[in-house]
Amino acid sequence: MQSLNKLPRWLTVGLAFPVVILNGWLLLQVVQYFQPLVSVFASAVLLAFVLDYPIQFFQSRGVKRNLAIGGVLLLAVVILVALGLTLVPLIIEQLNELVNILPNWIDSGSQQLDAFQNWIATQTLPVNLSSLFTQLIERLSNQLQAVTGKILGLAFDTIGVVVNVLLTVVLTIYMVLNGDRLWDGLYQWFPTNIGVKVRQLLREDFHNYFIGQATLGAILAVTVTLAFVALRIPLALLFGIGIGFFSLFPFGTGIGITIVSLLVALENFWLGVEVLGVAVAIDQINSNFVAPRILGNLTGLNPVWVVVSLLLGAKLGGVLGLLVAIPTASFIKDITDSWRTGEFEQADNVSSDSAKVTGEVVITHK
Repeated sequence: MQSLNKLPRWLTVGLAFPVVILNGWLLLQVVQYFQPLVSVFASAVLLAFVLDYPIQFFQSRGVKRNLAIGGVLLLAVVILVALGLTLVPLIIEQLNELVNILPNWIDSGSQQLDAFQNWIATQTLPVNLSSLFTQLIERLSNQLQAVTGKILGLAFDTIGVVVNVLLTVVLTIYMVLNGDRLWDGLYQWFPTNIGVKVRQLLREDFHNYFIGQATLGAILAVTVTLAFVALRIPLALLFGIGIGFFSLFPFGTGIGITIVSLLVALENFWLGVEVLGVAVAIDQINSNFVAPRILGNLTGLNPVWVVVSLLLGAKLGGVLGLLVAIPTASFIKDITDSWRTGEFEQADNVSSDSAKVTGEVVITHK
């Protein structure tokens, strides 16, 4: 170790780089091999992590932990049952309606594309530009024809999804009941000063991100749904909640709005433009006025690192990886910043001084 410390910094970093890449590749192989189990476990951990905050809230009000756990789990079950009896059937009904009417929308969209193509043919456009429009329209039409088959193909994965959801719920309950002992055992592998800091940063980063994103997503889903209902947009509830779900992911709001606008434009082009304008306006209000008050500067990450973390998260864990990529990257940044500024060493010195003082007190007492 002393010989390594004598090496130049650039050489130490150069030697460490292949080791980091190799470990990252091994991690990718392990995660992909155990993908269903990793997704179930990660989802259960996240749900238990979110449920722990209302449990701690009740504990701070003098409620015993076992009673607080039982009350929070009962409240979560009541909320899930209420949503399952009211909101979920409506969403499933509108989803089935979308599957049924999508072929008609595709035909309508194809007719609108044909009319647009005929209009282009009557215009005095350059030959290259006209052929480019024609090729673009043909490719778009072919993609629209394939959408129906893809949506219907999702029905075959329903059984597997239901099983994974049940496993996640069961594992979440066990994590809520016994999670503290699990995490205490994991943190014992770290030195005391590092373990305390890691636990604090991990809790802050994930709590701020998930609570903030969930709040903004719920606000966006409600406001967009109400706006769509007022405008008499077809499948308003499904589209509004879909946009709210996409907003949980960085850059996802724009993707959700684009997909919904294109689907509505298949039936009526100008109605799709209206949906696009309304949804973008609501999202801008939510992002510029509501988000700063709720989120503040959540991650402090450079946009480049945000994109890189999203790509890595999608590669490792798919949708779940996208969801946890940003708080994980923020946690890594905070850890490296704390290490660079010497906070771990300061905490170690403080703990050492405390130990010395404690030892002196014991000796004096003897």
